[in-house]
Amino acid sequence: MLQQYKNILVPIDGSFESELAFKKAVEVAKRNKASVHLVHVIDTRAFQNVSSFDSTMVEQITEKAKDTVKGYVKNAKDAGLDDIDYSIEYGAPKAIIATEFPQKLNVDLIMIGATGLNAMERLLIGSVTEYVTRTAACDVLVVRTDLDNKSIKKPK
Repeated sequence: MLQQYKNILVPIDGSFESELAFKKAVEVAKRNKASVHLVHVIDTRAFQNVSSFDSTMVEQITEKAKDTVKGYVKNAKDAGLDDIDYSIEYGAPKAIIATEFPQKLNVDLIMIGATGLNAMERLLIGSVTEYVTRTAACDVLVVRTDLDNKSIKKPK
């Protein structure tokens, strides 16, 4: 019996890697007749040390995130996937992607882009992708290739 996934979570952060994960998730969802849930997490910890912090900064970031994610939803629908939704969340991306959303939405597969961080950034702040693959209770697919499964270089 083939494994069938019903609820796929795709974290979107605007990176090239998350776009690859999104494109593959659409194809997997169409084959499995699955739902896709996009999530963009605004890391509120980044604002803790900003002395001139005000709510307009968060509003601007939220609006940009909504525009980005709505573009992904439109692309998915244009590709023939109707069962897609999204959420903009606030907090720690690692916990939301690895634990909170999979439990809340009964996710059985997380499709996440390979880390876009360099070695020093991973050492200092850690990779969300690495954390999710280590701690999620459901299957995790780390996307590193295009739709033809060809390794591709990140555009400059």
